[in-house]
Amino acid sequence: MNLEMWLVLGILLGAIILFVTEWVRLDVVAFSVVLLLMLTNVLSTEEALSGFANSAVMTIASLFVVGGGIMQTGLANRIGRQILRIAGDSELRLMVVLMLAVAFLSSFMSDTGTVAVLLPAVIMLARSAKICPSKLLIPLSFGALLGGATTLIGTTPNIIVAELLKENGLTPFQFFDFTPSGIALVLAGVIFMAFVGRHILPNRKLSIDAERFETPKELIDIYRLPDNLYRLRVRQNSKLIGKTMRVAQLGKDFSVTVLEILRPQERLIDTLFDPDNAAESPPTGKTAILIPNAETNFEAGDMLIAQGTVSEISYAAAQFNLGVQPANPKDEDMFINEEIGIAEILLPPRSSMVGKTLKDVRFGSTYHLTVLGINRPAVIGKLNIKETTLDFGDILLVQGAWKDILALREKRRDFVVMGQPEQMAGAPKREKALIALLVLLGMLILMATNLVSVAAASMLAALAMVLTGCLTMTDAYQSVDWKSLLLVAGMLPMSIALEKVGLVQLGAQALTDQLGNLGPHAILVGLFLITSAFTQVLSNTATSVLLAPIALAAAQTLGVQPYAFMMAIAIAASMAFASPVASPANTLVMGAGDYRFGDYVKVGIPMIFIALVTSMLILPLVWPF
Repeated sequence: MNLEMWLVLGILLGAIILFVTEWVRLDVVAFSVVLLLMLTNVLSTEEALSGFANSAVMTIASLFVVGGGIMQTGLANRIGRQILRIAGDSELRLMVVLMLAVAFLSSFMSDTGTVAVLLPAVIMLARSAKICPSKLLIPLSFGALLGGATTLIGTTPNIIVAELLKENGLTPFQFFDFTPSGIALVLAGVIFMAFVGRHILPNRKLSIDAERFETPKELIDIYRLPDNLYRLRVRQNSKLIGKTMRVAQLGKDFSVTVLEILRPQERLIDTLFDPDNAAESPPTGKTAILIPNAETNFEAGDMLIAQGTVSEISYAAAQFNLGVQPANPKDEDMFINEEIGIAEILLPPRSSMVGKTLKDVRFGSTYHLTVLGINRPAVIGKLNIKETTLDFGDILLVQGAWKDILALREKRRDFVVMGQPEQMAGAPKREKALIALLVLLGMLILMATNLVSVAAASMLAALAMVLTGCLTMTDAYQSVDWKSLLLVAGMLPMSIALEKVGLVQLGAQALTDQLGNLGPHAILVGLFLITSAFTQVLSNTATSVLLAPIALAAAQTLGVQPYAFMMAIAIAASMAFASPVASPANTLVMGAGDYRFGDYVKVGIPMIFIALVTSMLILPLVWPF
């Protein structure tokens, strides 16, 4: 090996270590790889930046926008619920229907998006059927991963291997080329989970009680919200007068949450009897109900409906000269009405909230909602709302206007709104669901008939989603997982560097030297096992970018057709079953299902071998060597 080989290998190993440890963000690592390859002159500037001009990157970005339109209009939610309605309350039937349904949805949506859309419905379905969520949520995630292998756009590795074939002058995979092996994998996975896997899955009955995806009224009782509810009257000489919520810092300094402000429109002031506390006089006119935000000013006579402990309320009242009164029974109704309510939201693994406190992200001023509590699976006791560093799987109880709670559904990378609060009407653009469906069908027809390229079809569909109002341009930008996109664009030049310095050929030669005498079937098995092992610790994108060139070179060395090898790479890269961090879909269900790391290992490793056997039987038949 020469110096350039060692240099590229060092950059690659450094990137893998950072990918596995996540000491640095994945997109930062990928960007650093591009920069290092450029600065070391391993690649020219044009070669190092070629990943950003690759058609696969634009295809993936466009598909994110299409998926955003599908979810923004509530189409995915509606399809998922209609399918799940036929499941009944049998655990076996529910698992089978659930896996088939999620596999269908993930064939044209991202795995993570599919799981995020169906997760609340599955939890509610499990509760109504008296089935432990832990029996259904790993099947939900595994079904999404299997479904991604059924079409060209089902998952990123499929697009990457198709693009690599095209770049090397070979006929790329078409839209339905993945379907025969994909359907076989889905059926094999469903059969295994139905007859074997469901008996291996944990049966943690406590997890049903731990998952609080109840109606808003049930949440009030569960969190004992009325117990710490008080009325605080702003007296005439109170230090709060003229201050805004932001300046007063009642939440930050006193841990007092102002839920509502009752502001009299007219007041009878009797200065004869008590001029200093005239604001204590009863109102004689209408009362305005204000939902406070960071810029809301306090006025004399305001009645604050506030939540906090006795000591916290007393301390704030003393500091600001507030009158303290017990809450009225009717104050409990202020938690839920036509305008305001409460809901639980789950933080998915890629949420920008992870690793930060609510204070860091200025949650109240950013989202116009108040966090009333933080529930962390497997943690007993009350977490400090102000100081707790948030982690994926945390559940926040939020209170505020329904429109603001509903707005969180648009930020699916950061939040998953749990349950089905009755007052929430659904997706804000649900009237556009039919249009989104027609756009999706049009894109699939264009891809299936090869009338235009996959990139052109996906970009056309993304543009149609925006022009028809299924989502705004702002929504479109928010729909794109920029971290994943930069990962693809950043790692593609690494595959160029590996090939340029000869490491791809070296790896392919080593593989064929070890297994070549046993024939292409042995190489196929070896590629599948290596790829599936890598994808448990790396993203499926990075795994496919690194190993697909080796598979192609191995086929060329053996003098056989490369399609079975390339298909094996794409499939194995998506078989991320054996670790909760191998896929965001796995991570998303971990907290909700109260799973342990070992639960994924016990069910995931057999699933990988089921996928291996199925692929070895199907691929050589569909794609002869």
